Amino acid sequence: QVRLVESGGELVQAGGSLRLSCVASGRTFSAYAMGWFRQAPGTEREFVAAIGWRGGTREYGDSVKGRFTISRDNAKNTLYLQMNSLRADDTAVYYCAASKGLLGSNPRQYDYWGQGTQVTVSP
Repeated sequence: QVRLVESGGELVQAGGSLRLSCVASGRTFSAYAMGWFRQAPGTEREFVAAIGWRGGTREYGDSVKGRFTISRDNAKNTLYLQMNSLRADDTAVYYCAASKGLLGSNPRQYDYWGQGTQVTVSP
């Protein structure tokens, strides 16, 4: 069992930056591939980014490439999402997730989920 707790979401103006954090507890954090997803009201959960257990492999959704950076610190059991050049359509609840298998963009690949943190970008 892995418990994930996200933080860092807040209201920010378009063009601004935020860094989200996700702290894991329970099983060995470094054994899991990790991902960030987001969900806006009335939409399906959308893949944002994923990172392999060592941090060497990273993938990004098309809408965030070049603006967001995923990283992890296994010594601190923490996953990060640095978000730059934020836009109004980045507004959503952001979730971190842990996968016992390979990293990927399909939410079904992930075994554990946090409760989410709200990011709101004003135009």
